[in-house]
Amino acid sequence: MGLELLAAALERAGETPEETCQVVLDSKLTARPSDDIALIVARTGALDPGRVAEWQVPSDPAAVGRVRADVTRQLARWGLEDLEFTTELILSELVTNAIRYGGEPIRVRMLYDRTLICEVFDSSSTSPHLRYAAMTDEGGRGLFLVAQLAERWGTRYTPGGKVIWAEQPLP
Repeated sequence: MGLELLAAALERAGETPEETCQVVLDSKLTARPSDDIALIVARTGALDPGRVAEWQVPSDPAAVGRVRADVTRQLARWGLEDLEFTTELILSELVTNAIRYGGEPIRVRMLYDRTLICEVFDSSSTSPHLRYAAMTDEGGRGLFLVAQLAERWGTRYTPGGKVIWAEQPLP
């Protein structure tokens, strides 16, 4: 009953989040509510498709060089050449980790909005670990480098695996 009332109210929702809240509250409130009500309504915005770049990446270490070349071309299209070095390094490390520890399919996505967000998707749900490599270690510095170069970074899990993302401020 409650979900049907909510669905009906959302069909009559207004243009703004405030109007939507009012329509929902008006449809749900009785004269004396017996419980607290919390309602969260948010306005979302979609990025222009020209501000999203995405590539499939084969599970082959040689693909990392192609990703760097694709990134360089895309950053030039967006006029973000100043971010070329750090973005190439961030994505090289994330793609290498996806090839080494993740599973196919592997996908790279860059989002150009108020910041530049680089994402690498793979089918593994294994959590990445930030570690501090010893001077004699030949590997293990990838996420540490990403953490140093990016303003923020993290992991998001999906039904098909995970996304490691890194965010850089715009020049």
